[in-house]
Amino acid sequence: MTRGKRIYVLDTNVLMHDPTALFRFEEHDVFIPMTVLEELDAAKKGTSETSRNARQVSRFLNELVVAANGRAIEDGVDLRLPQGLQLDRRLRRAGRLYFQTSLQPAPAKGAARTLPDNLILAAVVSLRERRPKEAVVLVSKDINLRIKAKIHGITAEDYENDRALDDFNLLYTGLAELPADFWDRHGELRSWSERGRTYYEVKRRKGEDWHPNQNLYLPGDDELDLRVARLDGNKAVLQIVDDYRSGSHTVWGIAARNREQNFALNVLMDPEVDFVTLMGTAGTGKTLLALAAGLAQVMDQQRYREIIMTRATVSVGEDIGFLPGTEEEKMTPWMGALTDNLEVLTNPQEGGAWGRAATNDLLASRIKIRAMNFMRGRTFLNRYVIIDEAQNLTPKQMKTLLTRAGPGSKMVCLGNVEQIDTPYLTETTSGLTYAVDRFKDWQHAAHLTLRRGERSRLADYASDVL
Repeated sequence: MTRGKRIYVLDTNVLMHDPTALFRFEEHDVFIPMTVLEELDAAKKGTSETSRNARQVSRFLNELVVAANGRAIEDGVDLRLPQGLQLDRRLRRAGRLYFQTSLQPAPAKGAARTLPDNLILAAVVSLRERRPKEAVVLVSKDINLRIKAKIHGITAEDYENDRALDDFNLLYTGLAELPADFWDRHGELRSWSERGRTYYEVKRRKGEDWHPNQNLYLPGDDELDLRVARLDGNKAVLQIVDDYRSGSHTVWGIAARNREQNFALNVLMDPEVDFVTLMGTAGTGKTLLALAAGLAQVMDQQRYREIIMTRATVSVGEDIGFLPGTEEEKMTPWMGALTDNLEVLTNPQEGGAWGRAATNDLLASRIKIRAMNFMRGRTFLNRYVIIDEAQNLTPKQMKTLLTRAGPGSKMVCLGNVEQIDTPYLTETTSGLTYAVDRFKDWQHAAHLTLRRGERSRLADYASDVL
């Protein structure tokens, strides 16, 4: 790790991934090669997320130039002069922004001089020669460019300021096992029943760093499943969860097959929980549980007006091109998970084919499929919104969707961070990871990581060995 004052050279993909990267390097200086400005200019047209980010970077740069009151051309652009554009006027020790002013030859003989990567490397080599006393670091999300940089002896790093946490294994799981001596440690407690549910008020001991709506379980002979209903200083109110594992107590005909699914149904059916995130590998039942809870609350309890389902349209393989029809018809091929699970949920015991057709028509009128592209500016009132494949969302896209929620709506995010298809997104930078980490202390949010697959023995074995 380089110490002391550094100069960070930013690649185009860093700025297009996070426009605020300009201001994320504290007291260190930032250098932008001319090639990066040209690539930003070429990418600014369009309605994609990267195009919007390119335009935002240009606006940030323009604001910095304007704020310099005309001296930017004299001082801030030419590296031979000590001044640069101050990145944060509120901080005395904030770094400065510099631009490349002259083209440099390619860093190696025979290298194509017109390739953007080679031009960026040439700018870094020139900068290092001009400032030999300062450490120059290239920041890029392009692995191949970082490899090429290291071949030429240039220090290169990935952009890590947008990580929700350093290690994905530290992410909050929403589930914790209680020690066997839990009741002995909490000899003094208060218990009561309210609306058919049992509550315990306990004083939190050392190591019991619980979060609102966290699920706690006591294994063994005295098996007990609890949920943190409320936290008040060092006191916690624990609630015994409903048991949806028995055939007599189900949600839209779906019974929980394990403890995790039972916890998930409890938070999905709780009207006080406005935001639910479910993570888990393929076959753990995320979509089925979310749909069953949604149908039960829309059709039976009439708590919500309808179910709205959306997902990020990122292809796993080759794109199949433009799709004909209305918004709903275009989204239907992406919603295979919805149709597959509806087959399970709409299989009436009586009525045969006619009964199934009537049930499907009824449910189709209460389930709307919406494209994520048209979510900006909308407000969902009394809706049950399911966001599938949420691991492919950036933090900014996640914020755009969650801020659509109006009064009486519930948002449910489903995803598997092992199946991220969006370029430059990782387990620690996914919008789903951000949402889990940022909402874990909110009393109206709940998260659960499902680990046990229940799809089939083939799917479970494939998930383990492949």
